[in-house]
Amino acid sequence: MKPYWFIIAACLCLTACGGDEHQDLKDWMAKESVGLRGRVPPLPQLKTFPVVDYDNGDLPSPFDPVKLEPDKHAGGGANRPDTNRRREPLEAFPLESLKMVGMMLMDGKPVALIQADKTIYQGRVGNYLGQNFGVITKITDSDLTLKELIEDANGDWVERVSSMQLQEQEDKK
Repeated sequence: MKPYWFIIAACLCLTACGGDEHQDLKDWMAKESVGLRGRVPPLPQLKTFPVVDYDNGDLPSPFDPVKLEPDKHAGGGANRPDTNRRREPLEAFPLESLKMVGMMLMDGKPVALIQADKTIYQGRVGNYLGQNFGVITKITDSDLTLKELIEDANGDWVERVSSMQLQEQEDKK
C-alpha cells in the first residue's frame, strides 16, 4: 500500500505548483491586444492597355539570329585557313593543355616532343598545333614558335604569333 500513497502525494504536489504566476503578463497582453485588427489596403485597379496589331509587312523578323550577329565579310581576309584539309592529332587539344617536353634532331632537322594527355607526339616545322589553326614555324632547343589564325569580330582572319617553352621535368623522389 505504500506505493499508492507516494503516487497520490506526488500528484498533490504537482497540482499545487500549477498556480498563476504569470497572470500579470497575461492581463497585460489581453489589455494591449484589444482593438488590434490587421488592415489590408484594397488592391489597385489594373490598367488595361490598348491592343496594337503588329504588321511586319516586308520588315525582317526582330528575332532573326542574323540580327544578333555582326555582319561578316564574304571573303574573310587573305589569311583564311584551309578548312578542307585533313586535321592533325594535335589540333584536337587547346594550346594551353599542350607541353613541349623535349627536342631532338632527325635527319638534321629539329623535332619537338609535345605531350598531350600523357601521350608524346612529334611536331615538325609545318605541322599544325592547337585549336586556332596554329602552324609550327620554328623549333629551337628551348621553345617552338607557331603562327595561329584567329577570326576577329568582323569575320577577318588575323595572324597571331605564339610560342611554347620547354617544360623542365621535376625530379620525383
